[in-house]
Amino acid sequence: MTEGAQVLISVDPDSSVPPYEQVRVQLAELIGDGRLPVGSRLPTVRQLAADLRLAANTVARAYRELEAAGLLETRGRNGTFVAPGRDDAVDRLQRAAAGYAAEAARLGVPPASALALVRAALDAVRPG
Repeated sequence: MTEGAQVLISVDPDSSVPPYEQVRVQLAELIGDGRLPVGSRLPTVRQLAADLRLAANTVARAYRELEAAGLLETRGRNGTFVAPGRDDAVDRLQRAAAGYAAEAARLGVPPASALALVRAALDAVRPG
């Protein structure tokens, strides 16, 4: 998905998973498995939204969440890029999270419930 490349993701309008989450998960998978390498420039929010026939705010939310997770970085007017500096542990955890999200969607578990399960599991393993 470097500049000028085809969009490698799709959105299922009939899915129970919100469109922004479908975009976020698919981009995270592409980044996590190296199909979207560090330094790759992503399409602009408007361009990807037009390609996927989504509202720009939908794509912007996916980009913001990926940036908050450290997978993307925005360089002002220069665009949005796959962020450097991830480590193997984060990459492995991202792949596990993507698998979990896909399984939750397959089972029809709402995102809020899936997140609550993760929070409970994290709380259970925290010392103290």
